[in-house]
Amino acid sequence: MPVRYHVTSALNRTSIQRFGLDWRRMGAAPGIAGSRLPEQEGCFLAADEFERDWFVRMNSTGGPVDVWEVHGVDAADLVLSPEGHHYLPGVIPIGNVRLAQRDLP
Repeated sequence: MPVRYHVTSALNRTSIQRFGLDWRRMGAAPGIAGSRLPEQEGCFLAADEFERDWFVRMNSTGGPVDVWEVHGVDAADLVLSPEGHHYLPGVIPIGNVRLAQRDLP
């Protein structure tokens, strides 16, 4: 399975390192698009470096962002949001994520 990417505020780093990617724990910072509440019941995942970098440039969190590599996600498990981005419903365990880039402006 190919690596995917999740972009989020650096303020979420401690929570992710402890609990993995859990959309229910959103609250330390706004979402990457600036939303205060989860847009979907799951974690958005970029399919490639181009989409990853697009999410980094979108940064509306008010601070730096981290990029997390996500492993072990089957494309068949992803859901397409109304905005056209894929997300995985549910939680992604810490064993499936790795901090790849930190504190990007």
